[in-house]
Amino acid sequence: MAEKKEALTKIIKRDGKIVDFDRRKITFAILQAAVAVGGRDRDIAERITDDVIGLLQQRTFKGTYPAVEEVQDIVEKSLIERGHAKTAKAYILYRYEHALKRMGKQSLTYSSENIPYKKLWQTLSWAVDGDCVRLSQLHDYVKANRFESLIRKSELFYGSEIEYAVGEIEKRKDKLKIIIIAGPSSSGKTTTTIKIREILKDRGFSLVPLTIDNYFFDLNRHPKDSTGDYDFETPQALDIGLINRHIRELLKGREVTIPRYDFKKGIQEGHSGTLRLDDNDILLIDSLHGLYEEMTESIDDEKKLKVYVESLSQTKDERGAFIRWSDIRMLRRMVRDKQFRNYNPRQTIAHWRYVRRSELRYIISKLKTAHVIVNSYLAYELPVLKSFLFHEFSRFIDEFRGKSEHEDAFERASRVHDLLSQVPGWTNIDVIPRDSLLREFIGGSMYRY
Repeated sequence: MAEKKEALTKIIKRDGKIVDFDRRKITFAILQAAVAVGGRDRDIAERITDDVIGLLQQRTFKGTYPAVEEVQDIVEKSLIERGHAKTAKAYILYRYEHALKRMGKQSLTYSSENIPYKKLWQTLSWAVDGDCVRLSQLHDYVKANRFESLIRKSELFYGSEIEYAVGEIEKRKDKLKIIIIAGPSSSGKTTTTIKIREILKDRGFSLVPLTIDNYFFDLNRHPKDSTGDYDFETPQALDIGLINRHIRELLKGREVTIPRYDFKKGIQEGHSGTLRLDDNDILLIDSLHGLYEEMTESIDDEKKLKVYVESLSQTKDERGAFIRWSDIRMLRRMVRDKQFRNYNPRQTIAHWRYVRRSELRYIISKLKTAHVIVNSYLAYELPVLKSFLFHEFSRFIDEFRGKSEHEDAFERASRVHDLLSQVPGWTNIDVIPRDSLLREFIGGSMYRY
């Protein structure tokens, strides 16, 4: 009589906690690794999950449960034995990256080469001169009724960043065929693109925008985790092959039909129109993954100029620590998602782990390839963002506390709640210019997004 296999009900985490076993987490991890190397077959991921569970059930754990590391070891073994060596390699790399993070060591994709020291020094110097290098100084601006002057100074600083980028573009105009505006989520790429385009148009440039967001694969083709969230932040979420092919055809003077992506439905549906470049036209691309090599690999580098946009704050909190750029961008995205994308702040903060992981691997790691860096941070924005969101964070902390699947969200909610507690609120958004980058997130912009 065959021995009955024992059902897997629990698993031991690295910190020793015993939590419920969830096969969906194995399938999700496998599918993520597959997507990173160009695959997205859910059936294969499910079959490998079956292999893993079958092998686990053959083991004896003597009254205890399997550990996370054991499960991951078996996943690697099953991937290799089923002939998915590339997926196994991507899975192993993800494991190693997370191990480095747990040990507090530097990521494989992030190094001192990616830190724009000159730009940071310029920003810090400006903040010192403007009396806004510490959060406490924001209170001083509000108390002295000078907050509007900080808004004006911040907008002038961002304007000088735009002018710098335009100047660098003009230097290369003779060979230029593509301008790429890239950067991590909510860094202000769209407004930066619009402003650069306006100035260049006034100076005789003919720019044709290509909307990369229309090239997303349908949402149901992306990995879905146990909480129902999709990982659509990687460059593999886009039809890179089609993008590259269309760019190549456009630069040959041929007409292409652009797909249309419906963000509310999460599907490609129909077409958004046709596009063609004349001899003097320059293609303008605004994309999260614009620096990802495969997107424009068929085009000579000398024909491309790459602009990288980031919220390079050099403001310190009350303990003297610099504010994290990613926290600023997360706040921007939380406000924008709530205002315009039918995505509530709780969903945004829970999803941010995917944003952060993808930008470290695929975006920030490419910073050193950019020709121009634009700092999009506005020294007055935190008080404004606080007025939209601060009341939400206590609830997030209570909801996410002690939940293993939301450890990252709990950590971020706690840190940002502490940050916003140190910032004065500012509710009079009427004094913010209608062409401000911040309007991209809070609404009321003169531009159409």
